[in-house]
Formats: sequence, C-alpha cells, structure tokens
Amino acid sequence: MATRSHSADGAARQAGRSSRKPARRKLRCSFCGRHEEVVSKLLTGPRVTICDRCVGHCNDILEAEGTAPFADLRELSDAEILASLKSTRAAAESLQALLCERVDELRRREVSWASIGGALDISRQAAWERFS
Repeated sequence: MATRSHSADGAARQAGRSSRKPARRKLRCSFCGRHEEVVSKLLTGPRVTICDRCVGHCNDILEAEGTAPFADLRELSDAEILASLKSTRAAAESLQALLCERVDELRRREVSWASIGGALDISRQAAWERFS
C-alpha cells in the first residue's frame, strides 16, 4: 500500500510549485556593472545600486569641479524664498518622520529615555514629551 506525504513540501510539489525560496538575484552596480561580491559596499535605492568605488569617483569629480554653496538668504528675493518653503517643509517633515521612526525602534528595544535624550542633547523629560 502506497502512502502519500501530506507535508508542505509534498503539497507544494503536487501543486507544481517548489517549496524552496527562489534564489536571490545578485546585485550589481548600476554604473560600472561590478557584482556585489567584488565591491566593499553596494548602496541600493529604488531600481538603482551604486558601489563604493563609483561613489568615490563621484566624490572626486565633485571635489575637482567644486560645488556651489547655498545661496545666502539675504541675497534671495521674497518670491524665491516663498517658492522654497514647500520643499523645505517636505524635507523637514521627512526628517522628523525618520527621527520618530528611530526613536520608536529604540523604545521597542527598551532603550531608556535618558539615553535617547542624551543622544539628542536634550533632557530625558524633553525626549519623552517630544516622542511619546
């Protein structure tokens, strides 16, 4: 008498699916094409990756060309400053959300308010009031 396996592996095979996870695609730098195994670091973003070597090349280019400093607010017109407020607010809100996310994670790990406040150069009480 033949017996059938009722395990998840057997059910997956019967359904024509493999129970193994698909192999993770190896990442490569979007700029130079080097694979993740041959670079020290590989930074990923939405649909793009860049290796530490390419970042180094970018930094060299920027240093050689120099970068334009931020404009002195006193040199900008009222219209230019007003036009920049929306993007400035969006950037500030994004950073605030990132800060809150990190504090939430630290609290999840039971890191004290005193430690969080110390890292932010504020009191324990101020950290608790701001983030709880």
